[in-house]
Amino acid sequence: MHDTDDSVTKTGTTTVALAAGDAVVAAADQRASVGSGRFVSNKDVKKIAQVHPTAALTIAGSVGDLQAFVRTLRSEASLYGSRRGDPPTMDALATLAGNRLREGPYRAAQPILAGVDAAGPHVYDLDAGGGVLEADYVARGSGMQLAYGVLERECETQAETGLSREAARGAAARAVDAATERDTASGNGLTLAEITEDGVEMEVYDDPAELTEVAA
Repeated sequence: MHDTDDSVTKTGTTTVALAAGDAVVAAADQRASVGSGRFVSNKDVKKIAQVHPTAALTIAGSVGDLQAFVRTLRSEASLYGSRRGDPPTMDALATLAGNRLREGPYRAAQPILAGVDAAGPHVYDLDAGGGVLEADYVARGSGMQLAYGVLERECETQAETGLSREAARGAAARAVDAATERDTASGNGLTLAEITEDGVEMEVYDDPAELTEVAA
């Protein structure tokens, strides 16, 4: 984290998102902490927020900054839709998100933007400096290195046929679960979002193993 103030509540966090066929699956743990992950301040933080009819943002970093960013992005997307008659495309929304991150005081933001539009599923890796990079899968937060190990293995294994939606759900859950085994700032269950052209559906699991076992 870039924020060195130990009194600031942070999501600590492991968040992931990956494209799967005509959908995107995103997952995140539910722990918030202070003191660089030494003290758990909340065990029920929802780190995936819908920001568009068919898009969601995963949040990692300073809670206050990210809550403000979610509100801003929701408002901007709504205003865009009102003016033009349709919600922004994912490319337009990602550009808008990058611009707001670069302009705003979001000191420790590590969001992932995930969504679906007429062109298909999209996953964008965003940073506090306004960088926007599209990828097939992204992990962010303090547990990202552990999560990437799982995502790379599972996505590369099924690269030729492509991940099914069910396989992506399992891969996302296993990535977060692997990170919580070693990263003290991640844990306390799993929020999983499935994003399609029909909208954003979220589920909460007290134990990620409930999903990893079913979808393995």
